[in-house]
Amino acid sequence: MEHLLYGRDLLFEELPQALQQKIENDELKVEKTESFIKKSGRYLCKRCQSEFISVNKGECICDRKCSYCRNCLKMGKVRLCSHFYSLKEPNHFRVQEGKILTWEGTLSEQQKEASKAIVKTIKNYETRLLWAVTGAGKTEMLFEGIAYALKNKKRVCIASPRIDVCLELAPRIKEAFPNTELAVLYGGMEEEYNYTQLVIATTHQLYRFKKAFDVLIIDEVDAFPFHSDDSLQFAANKAKKKEGSLIFLSATPSRSMQGQVKNKKLLATILPARYHGYPLPVPQLKWCNHWHRKLLKNPLKTSFGKKVASLIKNEKRFIIFVPNIEWMLKFEKRLRTLFPHHSFEAVSAEDPERKSKVRLMREKQLQFLISSTILERGVTFPNIDVLVIGAEDRVFTESALVQIAGRCGRSADYPTGDVFFYHEGKSLAMKRAVKQIQKMNDLAKKKELIR
Repeated sequence: MEHLLYGRDLLFEELPQALQQKIENDELKVEKTESFIKKSGRYLCKRCQSEFISVNKGECICDRKCSYCRNCLKMGKVRLCSHFYSLKEPNHFRVQEGKILTWEGTLSEQQKEASKAIVKTIKNYETRLLWAVTGAGKTEMLFEGIAYALKNKKRVCIASPRIDVCLELAPRIKEAFPNTELAVLYGGMEEEYNYTQLVIATTHQLYRFKKAFDVLIIDEVDAFPFHSDDSLQFAANKAKKKEGSLIFLSATPSRSMQGQVKNKKLLATILPARYHGYPLPVPQLKWCNHWHRKLLKNPLKTSFGKKVASLIKNEKRFIIFVPNIEWMLKFEKRLRTLFPHHSFEAVSAEDPERKSKVRLMREKQLQFLISSTILERGVTFPNIDVLVIGAEDRVFTESALVQIAGRCGRSADYPTGDVFFYHEGKSLAMKRAVKQIQKMNDLAKKKELIR
């Protein structure tokens, strides 16, 4: 039972009842710490480093004037009167018999170099950025490093800001390491937490760990909300052991991170080409004025609507990305009146059925999906085209547009495809996204990595 506290930092109410009783009866010697750090007269949450919000006497369960953290409230209420309970991570794992890594695929030369760099990073307790274009095969490049870590009884966590990325990643990792128990952690997960050597988790789940991982891999490090949330970055550093390795994965690292690489303050391995040797699809910018009104009224009279009708007629599979969920639902309703006998769905972060809808698309039971930015990264559907409507909207940042374009041409069997950005005025983000993709293609050509 105590293994549930290894490398964890949990509130009393988060513990199973049997563990609570053991602690209360003094049968288990755990580390009990205050819930806060006092700094310059302020109370900061020990879980996320955010400032506590004061409450009056009688408004807390302690019946005194108290405070609580609003920032990580969804993970459980941290009060000034709370305590955290933990046990030191012992790396108490059985030595695996037989082959740890069963993946029998092959890596390209550039992937092999990246794989070696990752193993070296883990051996030397370093921090490294793996900067690889979308569809470069980042997951496969991690395998040898993960295998080395598992063989040496190190604990490994792969974290991502997006649930969908975690759910896409989990079966691939499980298939590559079938003899290693894997925990997949995210909000609303169906299975209870279990102590394992290998963990896949959303970055929010890192709040609950302390000095737990010898190797922490942050996938999609530039994705919302991780890149702009200091508390999540604090949680990541807290979850990693002092003598541990930190590996960032990104196709679109922030300008700040790019600056660190340029100034040699951050180790980096850069892969400008996909593993199959084909260039990244370059988005085509298409004019579509007053799209938000015209697509709900007479969509088939617009350039965008005509393109959708053509793809449906030719039985081509595709994804439509839209900037607004409310508008998306209206558009879905309009399309159902026009194409009543065709299979498609709309998905967003607010959709409780999005996992099943994505699965249907993956199983080719849907011809297309309409999506918010929730599917901009981490999902792979072979042989699709990609359309963005309202590409000028500020929700479509440079990195988001690069990631969206990267949904196309990922498979070696279908390495090409079309990407269209429909707009009513070219944004700076659109221009930069196209320029970034072209720049990576040019670099790949220079290195003779693409055909």
